[in-house]
Amino acid sequence: MQDSFDHEVDVLIVGSGNGAMTAALCCHELGVTDVLLIEKSEKVGGTSAISGGGVWIPCNRYAKAAGAEDSLEDAREYLRQTIPSNDVPSEMLDTYVKVGPEMIDFLHERTRVRYMSLDHYPDYYTDLPGARHGHRSMEPEPVDASELGGDFAHIHPTHHMMRLFGRIHFTQTEAALLTARLPGWAGLTMRLIGRAVLDLPWTLKWGIARRLCTGCAGVTRLWLSLKDRDIPLWRETPMTELITDANGEVVGMKARKGGREFRIRARKAVILAAGGFEHNQEMRERYLPQPTRSEWSAGCATNTGDAIREGMRLGAATRLMDGAWWCMTLGTPGEPMPRLAVMEKSYPGSCVVNLNGKRIGNESQNYMAYQHQLFDVHSDDNPCVPAYQVFDARFRSKYLAGPLMTPDVKPDWTIPKTWFEQKFVAKADSLDELAETLGIHADNFKITIAEMNDYAKTGKDLEFGRGDVAYDRYYGDPRVEPNPCLAPIDTPPFYAMRLDPGDFGTHGGLATDTNAQVLREDGTAIPRLYAIGNCSAAILPTYPGPGATLGPAMTFGYQAARHIADHSD
Repeated sequence: MQDSFDHEVDVLIVGSGNGAMTAALCCHELGVTDVLLIEKSEKVGGTSAISGGGVWIPCNRYAKAAGAEDSLEDAREYLRQTIPSNDVPSEMLDTYVKVGPEMIDFLHERTRVRYMSLDHYPDYYTDLPGARHGHRSMEPEPVDASELGGDFAHIHPTHHMMRLFGRIHFTQTEAALLTARLPGWAGLTMRLIGRAVLDLPWTLKWGIARRLCTGCAGVTRLWLSLKDRDIPLWRETPMTELITDANGEVVGMKARKGGREFRIRARKAVILAAGGFEHNQEMRERYLPQPTRSEWSAGCATNTGDAIREGMRLGAATRLMDGAWWCMTLGTPGEPMPRLAVMEKSYPGSCVVNLNGKRIGNESQNYMAYQHQLFDVHSDDNPCVPAYQVFDARFRSKYLAGPLMTPDVKPDWTIPKTWFEQKFVAKADSLDELAETLGIHADNFKITIAEMNDYAKTGKDLEFGRGDVAYDRYYGDPRVEPNPCLAPIDTPPFYAMRLDPGDFGTHGGLATDTNAQVLREDGTAIPRLYAIGNCSAAILPTYPGPGATLGPAMTFGYQAARHIADHSD
């Protein structure tokens, strides 16, 4: 069989995001050094690079260094409270909580991976036992793009919503300051712009400032660590088929590279880390709640379920295929991908209504929970797709509302005509006119806005409890009282911006065990096949905290490497 292969390695990894690169580095450090990563896209990093880069790991070294008080038992209790017991095997959660900090230590001590603890970014369900108000999530330390040399041209930049003027990256901590224009935002803006101007030759050459942050910084640090070890990464090399032997063991795969098919032998293991199926419309319609559209997704465009379908072809079991990392998205006409509506709908002085003119839920709750609520209440009689974030001139003057920015940056006369024509944005001098423009039930709409104005006075949202818990207030405005998430909507002109029920990746996939081995329906492992990240079934499907996708991808990449190394011949 050896002669029938074009290339051979010990471990073959499909994908180039955080999970894939972590698995490759850990394999190498544990003695399995002949590793190859293949990436379908011309760009490296997948959704990991596009993302905010957060990693949710309770009791990590950076939190401990900052003096945070936490315990693994509290983290386990919090997960027991937030994740239904029949969704994720308890041993998977226990392994994640225990091994996650070990994985971060391993990377910190051996590679260029570095994170910063997010001291004020709370868990997403702060009212539940075991939750913490900060220090469980980390974001990557910024890194200088020039360290990648010419390969900087081949990495996915972080999503354009996390770049000032599309060119200057900022951290998650800086994003919270800039978007709400909290005290200090102006000075920060000038520093970011000044740094880019002083480095103008680089900025003009590459179109993006040198300082990389969030997801792009995380992937860059991992890729630099791969380069330090001469671990190859083949771009534009999509997997086409897994290869098994007569005993059903995975021994390699077929892939396309340079216009021809390669047969690559994997002497020890294949690790699938190729993302979900968010850009496969047929799979979305088969598995996900309706309505669903791939163009609403902010996940990587090459994530079409290839790894999941190949695993299923070999008899792999699947779990949680009806789920995704839900987040309302802003499908701005002319932009390359949707924006995630994470922050703006939480700011005081706005609310989200459906076509019946009624609110869907607590706009300031975490984005996963909000969209689950949308799917629960959406029906033919109560259509919630599309939905509209409604705000007034006061709100528009104070907060960065997605691509609308603020009037001093983007005056109304500069808003593209197509935005109005496609009903992405609407503007009117009265609520009646706004409702008529968008086809919203006018009477219900006016009642909803009147109720919001009453809630702003009392500080108590009697319908959905907006602002009652710590997570709600994280993206509120502390200058607004008595509730930082509630302010009147009463100053014309009035605006509306369309929101779609999108996502940043699907989270259902191949069933795996605590070593990341892919399992059959009978619970036995498919020999030498592993899966991590969004092509495997989610470990934290309710999204208990910021970074609940990358944390498990990296942790079980580490677990796969340890299992492969322990079972090496």
